[in-house]
Amino acid sequence: MPTLFEHIFQHHIFQQVVAILSEFSTALTLLIALLLDKNLGEAKRFHYLVGFGWLANKLAVTLNSLSSENISKISALKTKLLGTIAWCFLVIPLPVFYFLFIENLTWYWQIAADATVLYLALGLNSLHQHALQIYRPLKSGDLITARRFTGYIVSRETTALSEQEMSRATVESMLENGHDSVIASLVYYLIGGAPLVIVHRFANTLDAMWGYKNSRFINFGYASARLDDLLGFISGKCCTVLYAIQGLQQRKFTQAIHNAYSQGNQYKSHNGGWVMAAGATVMSRKLGGSAQYHGKVIHSPVLGSGSEVTNEDIPASLTLVSRASLLLLAIVFIFQLIIYLQ
Repeated sequence: MPTLFEHIFQHHIFQQVVAILSEFSTALTLLIALLLDKNLGEAKRFHYLVGFGWLANKLAVTLNSLSSENISKISALKTKLLGTIAWCFLVIPLPVFYFLFIENLTWYWQIAADATVLYLALGLNSLHQHALQIYRPLKSGDLITARRFTGYIVSRETTALSEQEMSRATVESMLENGHDSVIASLVYYLIGGAPLVIVHRFANTLDAMWGYKNSRFINFGYASARLDDLLGFISGKCCTVLYAIQGLQQRKFTQAIHNAYSQGNQYKSHNGGWVMAAGATVMSRKLGGSAQYHGKVIHSPVLGSGSEVTNEDIPASLTLVSRASLLLLAIVFIFQLIIYLQ
């Protein structure tokens, strides 16, 4: 005699629901991943980036033994080649393995596997945590604590930063990392599935580890920096549009796109400049300016337009990133709904 579950699974209504869900598998995957990130946050144990970072450090110590100071062009070229080989060794194998593995799964197990990979790549919840642990002490006037936590998310020196400078640094980090750790992963899932998400996440991590223009990494990290810029080009433009769309009600969409192009192209990071300029314009705020990195004062062009950033703009920047991810999810759902109804 069939069990209750067997009756349910065999019922034509259940089968119709399953068939409909399969038609919306992409939107469903994005939704599950975003919900997992919101409710679980960053994985505390067994996160694949922990092992990846450990291996990347080991390879850098082993292969990157030459300083760029006073070395020949041949040695510099050799170091760049070693850095490129190391990048390929670290980035390529797992996505290829995953691609071969996922082909053998049914569609619902593919959703489960893809949503898990995408969740592990997302950092929206983490952005909220990092931003709020700066915002709260700033709100209460505890600049010492705020400077310490600001140092967790930026590479500039934070020991003498004012409240306004910390607010600016945090908003800049939220808008830029909103692309790197949220929108880019969602966009690349839409383009190439979970394997491309892994490629981008690994490449972005290596850029954060090796992409410095100092004597140790300017040659070894050359490929990492360039490939991360390349991979972020498409997703950066998508993120720019998703930020800019939120300015439609205030008639700032066109201005946000214009500032992204005119100001972002002058910024040290092309992709970062575009998304920060667009986001700041929608928020009616100005970013950029002078900051001290490793003992050197770096002057950045103004990004956005409006008044100076205050600490109240920190939660506003988080809202902008969250809405961008939900907006992308809505676009995907509507697109799949149109296809389903045809």
